[in-house]
Amino acid sequence: MTIKVLIVDDSALIRSVMSEIVNSQPDMEVVATAPDPLVARELIKRHNPDVLTLDVEMPKMDGLDFLEKLMRLRPMPVLMVSSLTERGSEITMRALELGAVDFVTKPKISIQTGMREYTELIADKIRAASRARIKRAVPGSVPAPQLSALRSPLISSEKLIIIGASTGGTEAIREFLMQMPSDCPGILIAQHMPEGFTSSFAKRLDSLCKISVVESQGNERVLPGHAYIAPGHSHLLLSRSGANYMTKIEQSPPVNRHRPSVDVLFRSAAEAAGKNAVGVILTGMGKDGAAGMLDMRNAGAHNFAQDEASCVVFGMPREAIALGAAHDVGPLQALPRMVLEHLAAQGSRALRV
Repeated sequence: MTIKVLIVDDSALIRSVMSEIVNSQPDMEVVATAPDPLVARELIKRHNPDVLTLDVEMPKMDGLDFLEKLMRLRPMPVLMVSSLTERGSEITMRALELGAVDFVTKPKISIQTGMREYTELIADKIRAASRARIKRAVPGSVPAPQLSALRSPLISSEKLIIIGASTGGTEAIREFLMQMPSDCPGILIAQHMPEGFTSSFAKRLDSLCKISVVESQGNERVLPGHAYIAPGHSHLLLSRSGANYMTKIEQSPPVNRHRPSVDVLFRSAAEAAGKNAVGVILTGMGKDGAAGMLDMRNAGAHNFAQDEASCVVFGMPREAIALGAAHDVGPLQALPRMVLEHLAAQGSRALRV
């Protein structure tokens, strides 16, 4: 089955570069290109594409307005193409909230050498988008209620929640963190995302959540009620310094083609925290995190995986489950409660011993 792609971008140059990339792949083809959303609307009706690539910032009709209408009236997989600017990254975060599956940064036309890697990346993301589970946007849908405080300083300070995600992960992480009470254990997160976007992502979450969310700078003491997101240019690791858990960032080579890599974070948690860690693997393409999660399990950690029905792409959780790395599998909305209930039960056992 050939994946039918429609490219929407106001730049003729980007349209031609993106078309060349898509048409170079054996399993996909560009059925049409559009310079703006108004033309795109007609082309969507005519060609019924499997995936739409959409420029975030366009004339005639804002890309976000168009996306919002599209997800409400005719939901389909959308891959956003975004500029590496602060404004671009903020718009991208909003686009993911509105239902875009994923995003890529605009190709750097001048740098031919990076084009091959970029081609692979876009092709992979289009394949993932074509298989993504798209939900119709429901205006005013109610977020899950925030969970009540743990009221156990021991759990809050001794335990850690370690999260890994990729495609669809920005929204899954948002939903997870928004349920977290202000005294939850420290949280470390690896989400596949390019440099320049992780700080917008952290700021957005920080404004929405009860807990404090930051892009990790490395060498921070991990505190309860705080989440630390891996920066887009580095691996995030957990380390120990005496009685404290610390963050560590490393620009070592990519693992599973990713930096930050979920495997790197999970392995560091297995080593530094053992049974004090809880692993959570969320929606995402590929297998990054599965082997690291098994290391966590073998080190005594308790692990959770998101179920297929609530995933945008059931790749990483599926691989972790297949390896026997996950103890429990649940829908996204229930995972925060499952994690906190597990921690509370552990806490009461610890007090009884």
